[in-house]
Amino acid sequence: MKSTKWNKCLTALTATCALMIVASPARAEYPQQPISLIVPYATGGAVDVVGRIVGAALAEQLGQSVVVENKAGAAGNIGAQFVKRAKPDGYTLLMAATTSYALNGKLMDKSVVGFDLLKDFTPVSMVGELPILLVVNQGMGVKTVPELVAKLKAEPGRHAYASAGPGTVEQAVAEMFRMREGLQLLHVPYRGAAPAMVDLLSGQTQIMFATAPTALANLGSGRITALGVASAKRIPVLPDLPTMIEQGLPGFTAQSVYGILVAKGTPDAIVQKLNAAMKTMSDSPQFREKLQQQGIVPLYTTVPQSRERLDGEVAKWSKVIDDAKITLQ
Repeated sequence: MKSTKWNKCLTALTATCALMIVASPARAEYPQQPISLIVPYATGGAVDVVGRIVGAALAEQLGQSVVVENKAGAAGNIGAQFVKRAKPDGYTLLMAATTSYALNGKLMDKSVVGFDLLKDFTPVSMVGELPILLVVNQGMGVKTVPELVAKLKAEPGRHAYASAGPGTVEQAVAEMFRMREGLQLLHVPYRGAAPAMVDLLSGQTQIMFATAPTALANLGSGRITALGVASAKRIPVLPDLPTMIEQGLPGFTAQSVYGILVAKGTPDAIVQKLNAAMKTMSDSPQFREKLQQQGIVPLYTTVPQSRERLDGEVAKWSKVIDDAKITLQ
């Protein structure tokens, strides 16, 4: 009797184990629960808009809901810190403004930043590039970049450029331009791009490197002129606007780059699955059109390319900050 009972138990146990082995891959298949996409800035801004477009498209590709969560503060650092501390299981993603983070990491104290962009995250894919335009007040009376450079050299120290604040990408690009052309320009920092544009429109300042949405929203006023775009190629939304490169500045490129990052230690299989979903997203005309409507140039990169791009952003802006002696003061 005991032997028969034991045999029955053993048979049942074997069947249960077999069932577990069969069921295990299904339970382990990613994703099995909603995904959080952390936007480290307030609602309504460029990163938030991109994050919501990406979140909706990613949910469609993965067959699982993607919940956008805004965790703003400390120039985007609070949201990144949250993702750094999250369990590395692919269920917490960071909608990263990688260019801004590269600047923060160089300019801010490590205790304030709270993370290392290159060591604490694994890049999944870049999502898009936010073009940066060189715009001037109409009173400058110039139509091209060479005309502007000639005027500034003829009138050293008489003109000012506006920025969204110390240590912002707008200042960094303007300093690249100033150093490249050997110009004497006064920097007037503001608390954001909107007030900086207000004074450019009124003529209080004369020059600004503005992100595409900021520039596009004001070009129709007739009070500012776009001279060039700091991208490698012309942008679809302004196909007649030449690049800085086309106007005699070889290699002059700068844009705010957005990407999806996850905490270091996230399994490669999950990173690759997310990357594959983003490749399919990027190939979608509808997805690309939604980004382009926001003035963003869609971008997809493989995981190795994403790492290379992240490394490049950090190296590039670190050099600009050192060479121009940019500070947050």
